[in-house]
Amino acid sequence: MDDLKLFQPGKIGSIEVKNRVVMAPLTRCRSDEVAGDIPGSDMNIEYYRQRANAGLIISEGTQVSPAGKGYMATPGIYSEAQVQGWKPITEAVHAAGSKIIAQIWHVGRITHPDLTGGLNPIAPSAIKPNVVAYTHNGKVDVPVPHELTAEEIKVVVNEYRQGAANAIKAGFDGVEIHGANGYLIDQFLRDGANKRTDQYGGSFENRARFALEVVDAVIAEIGAGKVGIRLSPVTPFNDLSDSNPQEVFGYLIEQLNQRGIGFIHMIEGSTGGDRNVPGFDYGWARKTFKGTYIVNNGYTREMAINALETGWADAVSFGRAYIANPDLVQRLKLNAPLAEGNPQTYYAPGPEGYIDYPSLTA
Repeated sequence: MDDLKLFQPGKIGSIEVKNRVVMAPLTRCRSDEVAGDIPGSDMNIEYYRQRANAGLIISEGTQVSPAGKGYMATPGIYSEAQVQGWKPITEAVHAAGSKIIAQIWHVGRITHPDLTGGLNPIAPSAIKPNVVAYTHNGKVDVPVPHELTAEEIKVVVNEYRQGAANAIKAGFDGVEIHGANGYLIDQFLRDGANKRTDQYGGSFENRARFALEVVDAVIAEIGAGKVGIRLSPVTPFNDLSDSNPQEVFGYLIEQLNQRGIGFIHMIEGSTGGDRNVPGFDYGWARKTFKGTYIVNNGYTREMAINALETGWADAVSFGRAYIANPDLVQRLKLNAPLAEGNPQTYYAPGPEGYIDYPSLTA
């Protein structure tokens, strides 16, 4: 098995990895919300340490500001206390022989003031999505978001830059910019949410401007080889759509390639669902982008091996499989059965369904 590319060492951007198996970002809602969305409990440390068989771990989505939070008990990367909370996690992963990057995240309009300390959701346009938020006051409709001004956009771009700087300070090996799944960057990219008429709306070049400003700011802060971005050109997740995904994402990928960004992490099809959603040519993306190309969405062992052996991808990320299989790389090597996760504990507090899944040798 070690002769298969999936299990061979390589590089993701400028980050050297021991194999090409990537742990995808997984929101688990187990940070210390009362203390200020701080990770780093013994339970959090153990969760990431158990999964350090991956060549690269991408952290759960980590908000770059209080307004960027969309779910209960998700961690931040904007305060000093949060930076200090992440340090023992990155140290544990490194001690176990893996690499870890922070996924820096702003949910945009997918939130509620109950989650943000009273702050209104923000978005490219004042369009209410058809989603609900889960808060300590129960399930509530999200409100109409505040349409960002050009000056406010500059502030948010700087929050991403500072989040990247904080991630390196916390011991991460790099960052993944969350540009997927209907959150803020994706909202700017896609015309279902972006109805602006200024330099950030209208043409596909203008709709890509915010994403590229974030990328440029983060690259300037930590270097292109340590930076990646996650994209989902056709997913309808979080009530998002676009009239021509190939046009806007094609332009974006060409621009990312020119900037020498370390990697693209591509969700193929509908997030967590149908892989065969039309509207975007992933083969074109693979050929056009010269950095590391990571693929995601429902990959099996056979699909992952084939993706690397045929050159379809440079690495494969696994999400739900990593929840219930902390030793996923070993299971993939042995072609051992994979355990099934319990969805009832995906976002619940406490260790159950978080650090109690057994490994093959347990």
